[in-house]
Amino acid sequence: MKERTPEPTVQKLIDSYGNWFQGGCANQRGNAARMTRQLYPYTSIFSPIRVGRLTIKNRVVMAPMGNLMMCEELGRPSSKMIEYFTARAKGGVGLITSGLIPISHGIDPTVSEIRNEVMMPRVSGSRTLMSGWRALAENCHSYGSRFFIQLTPGLGRVGPPTCLVQRKKFPVSASFNPNFYIPELPCMRLSDHALTNIVKNAGQAAADAKACKIDGVYLHGHEGYLLEQLTNPAFNRRKLGKYADLNRFGVDMVKEIRRRVGPNYPIMYRIDLTLALEETYGGRMDEVRSLKKFKGGRTIAQTLAYMEELVKAGVDIFDVDMGCYDNWWLPHPPAGMPAGCFLELSRIAKAHFAEKKILSNLGVPVPIVAVGKLGYPDLAEQALRDGMCDMVMLGRPLLADPEWCNKAYAGKVSEICPCIGCQEGCVNEFVEGGHIKCAVNARTGYEDIVPQDPAKTEHSKRIGVVGGGPAGVVFALNAARRGHTVELIEASGAIGGKIRPGSVPAVKFDFANYLTYLEHQVAEAEKLPNFTLRLNTSATVQWLKEQQYDAVIFAIGTKNVCPPLPGLESANVVQATDLLVKPELMGSAKKIVVVGGGVVGCETAYWLAYEHGKEVQVVEMLPNFMQGACTANRGHLIHYMEKAGVKLYNCTRVDSFAPGKVTVTCNVSKTVPDPYNTWQPLLPENIPNPLAKAPGKETAQKELDADLVVLAMGGRADESLYHEALAANAAPELYNIGDSFAAGRVLEANRAAFQLAMKI
Repeated sequence: MKERTPEPTVQKLIDSYGNWFQGGCANQRGNAARMTRQLYPYTSIFSPIRVGRLTIKNRVVMAPMGNLMMCEELGRPSSKMIEYFTARAKGGVGLITSGLIPISHGIDPTVSEIRNEVMMPRVSGSRTLMSGWRALAENCHSYGSRFFIQLTPGLGRVGPPTCLVQRKKFPVSASFNPNFYIPELPCMRLSDHALTNIVKNAGQAAADAKACKIDGVYLHGHEGYLLEQLTNPAFNRRKLGKYADLNRFGVDMVKEIRRRVGPNYPIMYRIDLTLALEETYGGRMDEVRSLKKFKGGRTIAQTLAYMEELVKAGVDIFDVDMGCYDNWWLPHPPAGMPAGCFLELSRIAKAHFAEKKILSNLGVPVPIVAVGKLGYPDLAEQALRDGMCDMVMLGRPLLADPEWCNKAYAGKVSEICPCIGCQEGCVNEFVEGGHIKCAVNARTGYEDIVPQDPAKTEHSKRIGVVGGGPAGVVFALNAARRGHTVELIEASGAIGGKIRPGSVPAVKFDFANYLTYLEHQVAEAEKLPNFTLRLNTSATVQWLKEQQYDAVIFAIGTKNVCPPLPGLESANVVQATDLLVKPELMGSAKKIVVVGGGVVGCETAYWLAYEHGKEVQVVEMLPNFMQGACTANRGHLIHYMEKAGVKLYNCTRVDSFAPGKVTVTCNVSKTVPDPYNTWQPLLPENIPNPLAKAPGKETAQKELDADLVVLAMGGRADESLYHEALAANAAPELYNIGDSFAAGRVLEANRAAFQLAMKI
């Protein structure tokens, strides 16, 4: 295996993604961006640009995000998919791109389902399929937006391994590579004949797209998908055949597309400048079996040389990022990553093209699109003004608010609903079997059934909403907009609920932006005659009855779990949510044990280690930390907690507390999962891994030093007031939503609140 020395530029970036906030947070790239409008008007964002012969009205590109389960069983775009994209075109986006569209059916078994149904849309010359694509393109054009279709040769080793169980077919790859989800499962090497057929399919798909009035094609060549598996030495170890040439598969594909569509039809290519595996994992590349094969990936210089060949073959525009599935937080930057995290990469590519005077085959410049947490208007504008890139790509910000462009153009930045970086709806929904959604925008993915401007109510009701967390606020705002008279009742002195402690760590700056947005929305609603905010008001059943509401909505939230463990009363103990709001509660503690390795526990541990310099240990009973969190969010926190020396104990039970001590029982079996494993994802609960070994039963007791114990053991839905109100007939209509119904996430809380507000 060819060795590759870590590249200093890449290593510097990788190292910075854990501690970027140390030294203060500024509204600039590489830091904590805020939703400000200091550079308004945004003359760079909203200036036109040429891609070959095509003119795009502004510099905003909607990123490709999977359109899984948004098509009919044979692959025709459904009304759900069409209206989803139409909403972003109406919102002012210059260039919209689809999620990945496979062109390898019958070759890559991971792109189809049990009976050859498809989970992703298809494009072909079939009139049945063409009609959906033509309607989608026409809708985008009606608002002046351009639409590119993203074609992928396949998923390869990062495709779901269920194909082996469901269809008795092994996943495939460029070489014999381990499957990402189950590394013990090998992926079969594709033949040159099969790859030649994929190249032909690419040309046909591009010709079909052009016939459907789609404005361009977009090749999916990054992140370790099949196109990259063929063009990166980390994955392609072929010694014989034409595709042992690492550049040939991609170049052949571009040439075939260009042959089929002619000289003027735009071709876009998505590429990562580096996988950054050596820079991420260092010595682990020699220790972890599933990583060993992936040493010696493409360098930045090699990638730039490959990009030059692609331009000669016919590519007109690139977007560039970094990383792959095995360090998944890089190509899917979560809440904890800094804003503008990949601008240095777009700058490198843009500078290279300028220095070498590289032009497209049409003799015009080749735009470089920047990606990576750019949904802050001032940040995006500055990146363009500084020449870091030619266009900015926004993905999740356009799910959170499809009107991002219209609002930014009008200077209404405070009205833009910000993405919170949770990836609950935009990524985890795919893993769990759903379609694309958004935690802070309940209409995303439902544009086909939920109108942008909901109908006014015909029967106005007087409604009391108990609880000012996200569920209570979202319900109250939307019910008031429909014409109901709403009183939002909050026991504390501020709205936000658990968002307030959740937004304290520097890595949760997107959460802080969302809190600011909610506060602004409530302040605007208070100007309406039918909306009232009651802070510092504790609702009781008797008080609710006295108000004579037509309906009462309970969105109270959760109660912190505090188990009756021996010695708890003698220990220095604090709840994580209390400590985040009042850091002074940690006093002079140096050694801190966090009990509970879910999202709250790990975020608190990260905050304690990086922002307060504490020695932190985290105890979790389950085999895995942050079970249920998105792979990217989970991987980022765990990887950099390890870098900070945070000790993680999984399969570990707390036995008792004593002053300065926590006694735990650890499972010390060799089969206990590595708690720092970020190169392999957790499978959904309904998909068993038949090759996984269950943890053994060998245990050992251990004493952990603890000046302070932080409890982060989750919350239990607080339904007590709701049940009391039911028994007392406090109002004709009573509803229980959000965490007070079932402790969950922002996604579920907001969806329940929004749906109820639309129907009540």
